[in-house]
Amino acid sequence: MKKILALLLAGCMAMALCACGTPAEDTSGDADSSGTTSADGDTVVIGVFEPLTGDNGAGGKQEYLGMQYANSVTPEVTIGDKTYQVKLEVVDNESSNDKAVTAASQLVSKNVSIVLGSYGSSVSIAASDTFEAANVPAMGVTCTNPQITEGNDHYFRICFLDPFQGTVLANFAHDELGAQKVYCLGQLGNDYDQGLINYFTEAAEALGMEVRSDSFPLNNSDFTSYLTTAKNEGAEVIFAPTSISYAQLIVEQSVAQGITVPLLGPDTWDSNMVLAAAQGKDIDVYVSTFYAEGGDPDFEAGFKEFIKSSDEYLNNNGGNDIIAAVSAMGYDAYYTALEALKLAGSTDPQAVMEALPDVEYEGVTGHIAFDDQGDALRDSAFIKHCNNETGLWEFVTVQTVADAGSDAGAADTTEEAAE
Repeated sequence: MKKILALLLAGCMAMALCACGTPAEDTSGDADSSGTTSADGDTVVIGVFEPLTGDNGAGGKQEYLGMQYANSVTPEVTIGDKTYQVKLEVVDNESSNDKAVTAASQLVSKNVSIVLGSYGSSVSIAASDTFEAANVPAMGVTCTNPQITEGNDHYFRICFLDPFQGTVLANFAHDELGAQKVYCLGQLGNDYDQGLINYFTEAAEALGMEVRSDSFPLNNSDFTSYLTTAKNEGAEVIFAPTSISYAQLIVEQSVAQGITVPLLGPDTWDSNMVLAAAQGKDIDVYVSTFYAEGGDPDFEAGFKEFIKSSDEYLNNNGGNDIIAAVSAMGYDAYYTALEALKLAGSTDPQAVMEALPDVEYEGVTGHIAFDDQGDALRDSAFIKHCNNETGLWEFVTVQTVADAGSDAGAADTTEEAAE
């Protein structure tokens, strides 16, 4: 459907151009009508729409690191019969829905051929109309809320969705952690947090579990009352699908409150900052995520060397060379974008948008292809556990669509789960 809509839109645009005559010449001096940067020779621009500051800044920086590493490994792409330098043009959406539109507009003005991002579903949803109006395709990397791709033909993504992730985590809490009572906590009004709580609750109640949910306001720093409620009500698992900054506080304050039940986090909790908060403490932290170290040793060796080559890269990775799954996903997103450019045979955003439905790429995080909605055909999630002594993630299991149930919102595919 996306492909058909894109072709219809292209036809309408072509007729409009014929009716209006030759478009006015671009006098900016920065780029020609194809998006090639004239001043710098043959350059194709990939936009990067990420939070580099704010609540999701830590995750956004790590996702961008994966793209930066990929760009350093493969700085050129051949499109048609011409080789282009690939330039990453990054803007900071500041983890803010209010700032997302301005940031998206800035990218559009840079003559980008495709946009990658954002870490964070809410800002991706907020910026979507801006990309659509400019006929610029966007490809989410780890933004998992279903609303991002619904009802449009310009937004794609390479990650699994929250209906699947929420179901996977509910099944894990029930089957592996033996929980019958779960306390859920998320930020008020946050699409990612509240969406995941909703999907988790639906799956948990279907399994006969009792669920209590609470929401905290933006910029909250004291979770004592919420954790006390969870403890007093006999919760056997606490599920908190929050940003990294809140996750750190929840881990630390859970320990201070003497909470001994497991903390369950989604992909956002897959961060070395969360590991640091739990290290040396008597607390169990489990997360669902897109990649586990050991999956691709060559990629990992090169990425670790890249991180340690610069103080800036090391700081943006949290001060060590632990590989976050979002970095691996950022790496794969870059190469998927290159495949789209090559298949399009053009740097024109409309041509890239039309090519995206047919793009396939074998990435370090698995096979990447899109369904009719533009969502990734993904059917597995990694579950990891924090080793409190080493401060490292330990692989627990791979949860597949079969484990989570066929109505989990993931693709119906026979692809084998990663081993």
